[in-house]
Amino acid sequence: MNIETKVKKTIKEYKLCNKKEKVLVALSGGKDSTVTAYLLKKFGYDIEGIHLDLKIGEYSKRCLKAVKKLCEDLDIKLHVYDIKDDMGSGICYLRSAIQLKQKGNLKNCAVCGVIKKWIFNRIARKLYAKKIATGHNLDDEAQTFLMNIFKASPKLSANIGPISRNIQNKKFIPRIKPLFYVLEDDIRDFSKKNKLPVVYEKCPCSLDSYRIQVREFLETLSGKDKQNIIKNFNNISKRIKKDSKIEYCEACQEPSRNRLCKKCELMRV
Repeated sequence: MNIETKVKKTIKEYKLCNKKEKVLVALSGGKDSTVTAYLLKKFGYDIEGIHLDLKIGEYSKRCLKAVKKLCEDLDIKLHVYDIKDDMGSGICYLRSAIQLKQKGNLKNCAVCGVIKKWIFNRIARKLYAKKIATGHNLDDEAQTFLMNIFKASPKLSANIGPISRNIQNKKFIPRIKPLFYVLEDDIRDFSKKNKLPVVYEKCPCSLDSYRIQVREFLETLSGKDKQNIIKNFNNISKRIKKDSKIEYCEACQEPSRNRLCKKCELMRV
């Protein structure tokens, strides 16, 4: 089954989105989000792009250039969020300050991920988007599932899947992953075959991520083995207890499972 058929099947089976609602695609400049936008546009969905300029030197400049080229080629409206303009500094300074307060207990990617999710949800709501589409693929999801297993925290996988499994809330914009069942290697081949503008290098800040260790392990497995990991995840996820409620952060009023959302907890707002 080729990529296009897999993505169409995933969208239909999980009811990820319909052609009457606006979908905001989180565009990083990498192959996964680029292919996500390319396919959703090709299939006729109403999409717009959002790019977070994290101010990571020349790397961020190359990513922004690739995203602008993609949106120009596909005739997609692009929204660029400059983290320095809104939060006072680039992600590297913010991350370092947070890690200093946390005494080095948090990895780079963990901090960046929390902040990006917070930004995406807020912007998507302001733009009246009904869904946020990300480029997470089968390899990504297998990594997340195994990381939670290795940490003896399978409950952390409760809300992941082709569409976020959080309970409905007017302030929470559901996240969808059209590439959920597509292997990373297939996405790379597809992006090159279609000559899409992509930055293939990894983020220079993702050097100490635990995820990288798990990724290196998964790279020793076959595509079939990775698919079996996701099949096991699907079976187990049905028995994992989901969050029963979503509250609002006392500091920023964004959706949260606790008194403070993860972003405000990290930044101690």
